[in-house]
Amino acid sequence: MIESKSVSQPFAQNFGQEAAGNAHQARPLFFISDLHLNEAIPHTVAAFEHFIEVTANEADSVFILGDLFEFWIGDDILDASVADERAAFARRMAQCMHTLSERGIGLYVMHGNRDFLLGRRFMKAAGAMFLPDPYVMTAFGKRIVLAHGDALCTADPDYQRFRRFARNRIAQRLFLALPLKKRLGIGQRMRMNSEGAREQGMSAKYDVTREAVHGLFADSQTHTMIHGHTHRPAMHREADGRRWVLPDWELDIDAPRGGYLRLDAEGLRALPL
Repeated sequence: MIESKSVSQPFAQNFGQEAAGNAHQARPLFFISDLHLNEAIPHTVAAFEHFIEVTANEADSVFILGDLFEFWIGDDILDASVADERAAFARRMAQCMHTLSERGIGLYVMHGNRDFLLGRRFMKAAGAMFLPDPYVMTAFGKRIVLAHGDALCTADPDYQRFRRFARNRIAQRLFLALPLKKRLGIGQRMRMNSEGAREQGMSAKYDVTREAVHGLFADSQTHTMIHGHTHRPAMHREADGRRWVLPDWELDIDAPRGGYLRLDAEGLRALPL
């Protein structure tokens, strides 16, 4: 069984106890993050659809640790009445993910820094359960803390202030009250600026800090961590344990990249797409 527990402040917000259901120990768990899906990256989208439709068939559960979408401007984009290619794309992705639950495969989705407005309606449409950030689970005898990773980038105080503001419920309600067309325009500008943001991400300022990593290990009482966000996939041997960084997916460039982590009775392994 996958057991779940909350993590104390400063990292945890309000943890539900429902995410991460029962796991059949013979079947593995898959972890992915930072796909940044949108209709402008067809090869990456096709890889995700193949992952859901084929690769995930042997999994007990799939965990998406944030930034599934390049941006998410509200669950009302799923309305069938919205005649926009971005809305059609969102509905297509939700329908694709829903096939996991139809096959008895669990799907757990965590907010990232790009898609923190994913709400209950999306979770229902995708057949997913919301996974708080951070989240502690136990599977195959291993106690693991899961996170998106942006809260660990404490060398960037400007971003941390924005993160607190963006996750404020009042601020979110005010944004969601804007007309859908205006929100779509904001999302489009976010996409246009994303390449510059990813170049900035190569700076040490935008990576996790040793102090934040130590704090999350200590608060969660774990020795294994899995996160994304930094786009620097690796397995780090920290003083407190092992820290696995998930790869981002980008298959629409000359040097395509992507992958996932697999957890089974043999332990954790990084696998290519």
